Amino acid sequence: MQCPACRHTDSRVLESRSSESGRSVRRRRECLSCGHRFTTYERVEFVPISVIKRNGDRESFDRSKLLRGIVRACEKTGVSAQQMDLLVDEIEGTLQQRSSRDVQSSEIGEMVLQQIGKLSEVAYIRFASVYRQFRGVRDFVETLDRLQDLNRGEVGDIPAAVTSLTSA
Repeated sequence: MQCPACRHTDSRVLESRSSESGRSVRRRRECLSCGHRFTTYERVEFVPISVIKRNGDRESFDRSKLLRGIVRACEKTGVSAQQMDLLVDEIEGTLQQRSSRDVQSSEIGEMVLQQIGKLSEVAYIRFASVYRQFRGVRDFVETLDRLQDLNRGEVGDIPAAVTSLTSA
């Protein structure tokens, strides 16, 4: 680590502590050459994920864009900000663990639907209506049937971390 004052590369760590909810380590350092003290942060570097849109365009995965969609679907439903944040964390974590760096936007949408249905039926319908581009009543009825299957456990389960927040 280079000293910002003299560019010397040797420093000693005075203090280390967890930062950003455990996502990084904050280190207080002192340059062994000039004595200047400075702070560094150590974070895990994630490999960027490319999202392939319906029209074939590619864009980088944007956590805030996903969260905005979920927040919009969950408005006035009683789903807490913490639950929504955890839902996005789960999806992002799942995507980071994949060997492929490319993901279809439809896969992300299905992941959201699978998890959001356990948090709020209204949020599920709202998200599905935008994501699946409903064109009529038949689309709503089919989605309601899918939601009933999800609630019976026939479509799949969501991670325990998300379900534990539904009672919070």
